[in-house]
Amino acid sequence: MERHEIAPLGGLATTQPEQALLPNDDGVHIAAHSDSEAVRLWLAEYAASPQTQRAYRKEAERLLLWLAGRGLALEGLRREHLAEFESFLADPRPAERWIGPPRPRASSEWRPFRGPLSAASRRQSLVILQGMFAWLTDAGWVRHNPFRLMRDKRRRLDNRGGRIERYLERPLWDWLWTWINQPPGEGASRREMLGWQRRRFLFGFAYLLAPRIAELAAARMEDVYLIEGGWWWRVTGKGDKRVEIPLPPEALALLGEWRQALELAAAPDSRDSGPLLRGLDGKRGLGDNQLYRLIKSAFAEAAGALEAAGVRGDVAPPLAAMAPRLRQASPHWLRHTALTHQAQRGVELRYLAMTARHARLDTTARYLHAEAEEWQQQVSRHSLYTDSRRSGADTSGDGPV
Repeated sequence: MERHEIAPLGGLATTQPEQALLPNDDGVHIAAHSDSEAVRLWLAEYAASPQTQRAYRKEAERLLLWLAGRGLALEGLRREHLAEFESFLADPRPAERWIGPPRPRASSEWRPFRGPLSAASRRQSLVILQGMFAWLTDAGWVRHNPFRLMRDKRRRLDNRGGRIERYLERPLWDWLWTWINQPPGEGASRREMLGWQRRRFLFGFAYLLAPRIAELAAARMEDVYLIEGGWWWRVTGKGDKRVEIPLPPEALALLGEWRQALELAAAPDSRDSGPLLRGLDGKRGLGDNQLYRLIKSAFAEAAGALEAAGVRGDVAPPLAAMAPRLRQASPHWLRHTALTHQAQRGVELRYLAMTARHARLDTTARYLHAEAEEWQQQVSRHSLYTDSRRSGADTSGDGPV
């Protein structure tokens, strides 16, 4: 096996001493000549799930860069290094080298962190890296998986248990949705109005249907269709699996208003293959990274507005104190918020699991046809408002008015 300088998967340029580069030469089952090549082959296993692949690349890259700074390769990672690495994730130093705003990966200003990782994010990082090392061990690239030696491995590396904490509490969501519904001031341009309608549709649709960012980016207008009086959304989820979930009346109304803002007929059209979410030119689709930035910027703007409202005394102190939650929130919080609030409203677990499109959907989807009407009724319990008010949605199932 040739000796090569290790090249991270993007961003910071770092090197490692040659003696640290070679993994176990005996029994290597992959065509790799460096750690970065081996990691790329592992990432290739997730080609069908681009969002997952990007998340995994980010964690692998951070580890490679951290190891490079210590003159180590993946083969040199030992159990005693893991506590130090986890501490590094909690406080990457020096900050100017590791932390920075979003930049293109080819930029000299690119950094692998936006800030220190929370306990949940650190745990998720270790979960991902444990899986990576298991694959690399099976591939013969490294001799052992140091994560398996952690005495509290089950507590640290099992993400299945515990409550979901990354969501917006109901009072905070109520305030946020009211804020989002405030239109631009008098004299706003068409572009500003379209941007407002897009934000309103994006947040409302995401809250009502709990989609992943990649699912929203892939959605087309034709994916909303009518069957036997009920509107459904055909979703392309993880692994390119296509499933169908009910469209609540409020989501249909929001879609109709968004289509009208695009100067289209309010009723969904099965012949319209255009993207569901679009740029302000009304035509081009938006990628998941663009949607991520749109949602993050909205959260940041809302946090500033809530803080200002607290200073003015327009909101109660407990609500004003929640502003940091909005700054912390990511697009996936909308999904968690949607599912948490549906559960709180009494949507049954089996329907909640199908709406979430979790792994068990393959088992429960066989009941979809027989229970379609009941499922429609179940999801209609979930509303954008705390009380029984509706946003003018037509609940007859005949489409937007």
